[in-house]
Amino acid sequence: MSTTSTISKESQSAAPRKKMTVPNFTARKGGEPLVCLTAYTAHVAHLVDAQADMILVGDSLGMVIHGMPNTLGVTMEHMIMHGQAVMRGAEKSLVVVDMPFGSFEESPEVAFRNASRIIKETGCTAIKLEGGREMAPTIRHLAARGIPVMAHIGLMPQQMNTAGGFKAVRDEDVWEDVIADAKAVEAAGAFSVVVEGVAEKLADKITRNVGIPTIGIGASAQCDGQILVFEDMIGLFPRVPTFVKRYGNMEEMMIDAISRYAGEVRDRSFPADEHTYKAKKS
Repeated sequence: MSTTSTISKESQSAAPRKKMTVPNFTARKGGEPLVCLTAYTAHVAHLVDAQADMILVGDSLGMVIHGMPNTLGVTMEHMIMHGQAVMRGAEKSLVVVDMPFGSFEESPEVAFRNASRIIKETGCTAIKLEGGREMAPTIRHLAARGIPVMAHIGLMPQQMNTAGGFKAVRDEDVWEDVIADAKAVEAAGAFSVVVEGVAEKLADKITRNVGIPTIGIGASAQCDGQILVFEDMIGLFPRVPTFVKRYGNMEEMMIDAISRYAGEVRDRSFPADEHTYKAKKS
């Protein structure tokens, strides 16, 4: 039997991929690693959706799309607009939208008001918020009212001013605090937790100590899943964090395409005959 016919028969017999739900996501704890990526536009969401279990509409869009120096300037309107775009492109992945800085810290009531607005106006399934033990009451308030919450501990970009920048958590003196954060968000009702920028052994300990999936970014391969910023992963920027592996070099391809286009415009070889409309006789 040829390889082509084997692949064809296997693809025909494979069960159709079902839409990822929160319970199914949580059930993957300790199982097949969860594939997660960010997306901010409908087209990228469509491409990512073919492989991803979860798509995060991250507040990293402030830096990646809007050229901000950090995530602190991102608004509810930004998150809702990009969340709506991603929902137009995603069909099977669980779509989670970040709650921006200032939209949830004031009180559980304010957090519910803004989280419910995000879900209503985008159609996403869940929200993500940064914080450990200090945000446990808010997570509990949201979860009890039907809002699935993905937590985020370790390096928290929204707290960059108090942390003095984007600093990885390596000092063993604070490991127990981070583990306590993980346990607190789980007890409060978070269905999963992003573990960012922590020492590998700490990420391993967190994964073993909680019963919800851990999603690593700059953490450990032993986490229950991994997430990267899509634009970092495809090589759209020349400088990326240490923990990012570039699976392509889109920046180089784009620079080359722009250069060739500019050259052909200047020497009038574009548009060529095949790129122009011809006159029609009445």
